[in-house]
Amino acid sequence: MAKDTFFQKKATLNAGGKLIDLSRPKVMGIINLTPDSFFAGSRKPQVAEAVQQAEKMLNEGATFLDLGAYSSRPGADDISLQEETDRLLPAVEAIAAQFPYAVLSVDTFRSPVAKAAIKAGAHIVNDISGGQLDADMFTTVAQLQVPYILMHMKGNPKTMNALAGYEDVFSEVYDYFAERYHQLKQLGVKDVIIDPGFGFAKKPEHGYALMNRLQEFNQLQLPILAGVSRKKMIYSLLGGTAADALNGTTVLNTIALTKGANILRVHDVKEAMEAVRIWEACLKAN
Repeated sequence: MAKDTFFQKKATLNAGGKLIDLSRPKVMGIINLTPDSFFAGSRKPQVAEAVQQAEKMLNEGATFLDLGAYSSRPGADDISLQEETDRLLPAVEAIAAQFPYAVLSVDTFRSPVAKAAIKAGAHIVNDISGGQLDADMFTTVAQLQVPYILMHMKGNPKTMNALAGYEDVFSEVYDYFAERYHQLKQLGVKDVIIDPGFGFAKKPEHGYALMNRLQEFNQLQLPILAGVSRKKMIYSLLGGTAADALNGTTVLNTIALTKGANILRVHDVKEAMEAVRIWEACLKAN
């Protein structure tokens, strides 16, 4: 196993009554119900397209599907709560109805959207702001009693690039998780997953520094989600655009697995599942 796994990390997740074993890494497929997300291949603004993509990802081995209706790419324009809800709920309802075994995550920082999506059939709230952009998010998640993905970000999608400054990025992100997890625990939230927020108020060098020390987050004893798929930290180093970053994504996902990542959040499920299978084969060969 990866180093530092002697920390007794929480290894199960209760999502809508489904008990998910995170002692084996899982893959989360990204479905963006937006016309402007940073990777064109993830944009599925029509419900039929989203359902088709959900089927493909589930067939390829995804345990989770992460549905987002608000683009969080750097500099993205704000949209109203109503527009986000109108984009998100029909897709959640359709996918939940067609694939009742699927575990659906909703990528939102707005508590009313989270509440409506859970009611519509979703199981997990994935909040890029870690509760910073909606003061009611933590209490809402506690009331809903659903798993919560706590991501690190500074500012909002429009301002975050200007806030990418750190003396010690790992220590700042670690302390943020420790403080906000304490708040969630006090409110009675039982399942918390941490996401370092690669690319969110972070330059590529910050992303690599966090990946290099990813295993140290195991000290928090919480499942770790790694979301590096096709991000700028890859193609700013290797050249090209997000469309060219699949190979680099697979390399980084594999590194994340060796350092204790429990969930890989990706645009390309098949390739991520192959990375998990090869990593597990290496472990079993010892």
